Formats: sequence, C-alpha cells, structure tokens
Amino acid sequence: MKYGEISQDKLEELKKFDTPTISNVVATYPQRDYCMGLYNPWETNWYTDESCRCFFPKLGAYVGYAVTAVFGMPDSFQALSIVDILRAVADSPKPVILAAQQKLPDKYRIKNGLIGGNFSTALKKAGCTGFISNGPARDISEIQEIGEFQLLLTGVTVAHGDLSVYAVNTPVSVCSMDVVPGELIHMDEHGAVKFPVDKVDEIIERAHSLVEIEKRQMEEMSKAASIDELISLWKTKK
Repeated sequence: MKYGEISQDKLEELKKFDTPTISNVVATYPQRDYCMGLYNPWETNWYTDESCRCFFPKLGAYVGYAVTAVFGMPDSFQALSIVDILRAVADSPKPVILAAQQKLPDKYRIKNGLIGGNFSTALKKAGCTGFISNGPARDISEIQEIGEFQLLLTGVTVAHGDLSVYAVNTPVSVCSMDVVPGELIHMDEHGAVKFPVDKVDEIIERAHSLVEIEKRQMEEMSKAASIDELISLWKTKK
C-alpha cells in the first residue's frame, strides 16, 4: 500500500524536529490538544523499542519512505534476492529508509551482521539513506565513510551466514515497530517512529506548536521561585 508522495521541502521541515517531538504529536499524549492520536500509544506498534541502537547520532534526524524486506534462513524455494530490494528502493519515492525484518532463530539473529560496507553502498546508490533492522551490523567504519547513511540496529558483530530474502515490500515488524511500505519513518538517536504520508502537513504544524509550548514550559519551570510554584506549573502544563 502506498500513501503518496510529498515535497522535499516538507521532508526537510520534518528533519528539523527530533523523533520524540514527532512521537508526541503522532500519538504519545492523546488527551492533549497538540496530539493527533493516530495510534493507541501502548497497544499499537508504531515506534521502536530499546533494542534499537542509533550508530551515528551526530547525523541528526532522518526522514524517508519505507521500503521493507524480510530475511530468513537459506531456502532454495525463495526466488527473491538483494537485487529485488535494490529495485524496490530505486522505484520508491526518495529518500528511502529500509526496514528489514530478520526472521531468524535468535541464536543466529543476534550474530547476523546483515548490513556492511557493500550492502550499504549499494543501498545508498539506489536512493536509501537509512536502515533499520532487528539484528546487528558490521563494517561500521566503512559505512560511516559513505556519509549521510543512518543505522538503527541492535548492535555490532563481525560476520554472518547465508541468507534468503523471503519478501520485499510487505508489512514487517522491526524492533517493535510495524511498518507498511510507503509510510514515512522519522528516525534519530532516540529510535524511529512511523506515520502515514497524508498526515504530514498537520504533523509539521503541530510539531512547531509543541516546540513553542515546551520551550515556554521549561523556561517557566526553570525560573520557579519555590517547590510549590514548580508543582503548580507542572500541574498546569499542556
């Protein structure tokens, strides 16, 4: 399912906000005016969990259209390959964030360095600027040298075994975040959150409003003259 395409200017505008701000607007506080309440905050898998580690936090926030893939143990009946992933990235609106689910036994998944220098180079050339997966990476120095390519993974390792590509552009679940191809993913050092493209204008508007609200609230609390005043400000904050 594709949600459509938005302007590069709006993508750049989204990158001005950190991912927690976007999450607050999307669904974290449904009882507050600035929150859109797009998902049930607890029961819907709309953001990543603590297993997801950001490798290059200094790169800041990234936003991209989701392309998805599923990897698994070697299977001679699977006709797909990384070539099909690269074609899907090339055919997608840009930029792309690839969400790759690894359906491997845990004893293999935790030491499967799925992405390294070669795979990341090919992905970036095809139009991908970010990669999220529920397993580790390798060749971190090589990936960093590529530049402007963000990783959210569970850790690092040195090798991997043979794999098969089970699916391309199907719904996946990666580090507790369920992703449908064509959704937007916003990611930074905190993790990632997903949302539909058709909500972007409202998300941007509400994010600007929330930044101003929180700036004012923190300034007021920092100037509180007593604990009673601080508590009063806390109780009345939006």
